[in-house]
Amino acid sequence: MARIDSLFNEMQERGASDLHIVVGRPPMLRMRGDLVETAHERVTASSADALIREILTPAQQEQIEEHLDLDFAYELPGQARFRANILHQHRGLGAVFRIIPTDILTLEQLGMPPSVRRLAEMPAGLVLVTGPTGSGKSTTLAGMIDHINETRAAHILTIEDPLEFIHQPKKCLITQREVGAHTENFASALRVAGRQDPDIILVGEMRDLETISLALTSAACGLLVFGTLHTNSAIKTVDRIIDAYPPEEQNQVRAMLADSLSGVVAQQLVKTTDGKRCAAVEILIGGRALGNIIREGKTSMIPSYMQSGTGEGMQTMDQALMALVQSGRITAEDAAVKATDKTAFERMAAGGPAPPGGIPPIGGVQPGGMPRQGPPPGAVPRPHGTGGFPPPQRPPTGRR
Repeated sequence: MARIDSLFNEMQERGASDLHIVVGRPPMLRMRGDLVETAHERVTASSADALIREILTPAQQEQIEEHLDLDFAYELPGQARFRANILHQHRGLGAVFRIIPTDILTLEQLGMPPSVRRLAEMPAGLVLVTGPTGSGKSTTLAGMIDHINETRAAHILTIEDPLEFIHQPKKCLITQREVGAHTENFASALRVAGRQDPDIILVGEMRDLETISLALTSAACGLLVFGTLHTNSAIKTVDRIIDAYPPEEQNQVRAMLADSLSGVVAQQLVKTTDGKRCAAVEILIGGRALGNIIREGKTSMIPSYMQSGTGEGMQTMDQALMALVQSGRITAEDAAVKATDKTAFERMAAGGPAPPGGIPPIGGVQPGGMPRQGPPPGAVPRPHGTGGFPPPQRPPTGRR
């Protein structure tokens, strides 16, 4: 057993999410969002080097020297998997390990709204799960992929760096490829994905223009494509994709995104009143009206569009936070840290009511609240599908 394995066992026993190995400090654990020191001795440059290199293969040793950092997955057989990042820093070698749960939680267990499940059931289009590092994007995506695996006979192709959740085939055929081990990079894997007959593609991170472009093209060709971005709201997600392109190409990209975007789930983790953490999620659902907003470059109207679509399962981040505050799961003080309109939550924390009209309640009028807003000016009314969820805006056009 590698010496670092005892620290991984301690992580699991204490319910930590991350382990930090940094020269000059004892090994540190992230517990419910906070970093705490363990009772071990301070890590020295030599002890860090020995701890980390013991679990690296010769090829990984070579990569850390050539590229100065390394992403990979490490497994304790029968116990857990860990996503690892090894890095050089000014005091010596360092590392961060994040635990990957062995069991994939369902969307219901994660507390996701029903509209997230319905996004996983879309036949085609681009679905993005976004948020800052450590916000649970991979866990949510794993729940969505598992839902498809349980309910649909299809071929799921995942491209990840590194592989995190390992999906066992249920109704689906599942192909999981790791960047560096099974393919050179995200873009090269996406370029040949069409020859592998997928129905669903998961792109672990849309980190460059070529990857974004290939993912968007795949969605436009009739595939269901899931991806992640490091943005903390739906409006910033749309802007980030468009701004990745040169100015002369942005009008064309707006048109493609308007036709292909099925939804955005932007999430943040918030401390709960019982000392744990829960996800607050902003949900944007694609449709004709959203397509018009994107095509015309009026992304500032997206928050109003989400507020007007609460009956279809949409919600802003502030609405999600307000619901968590009203249910007693989080405090108004903690909500204010994550909120867009901090005034409403700061006033609640001080003992006052939310400002009238500041945060429309989810699902229409609540006692003492304000009614749901109407559609944004100039928006085209959305046709409703089964259960109020908008139908796909175009049928799949085939996988080629």
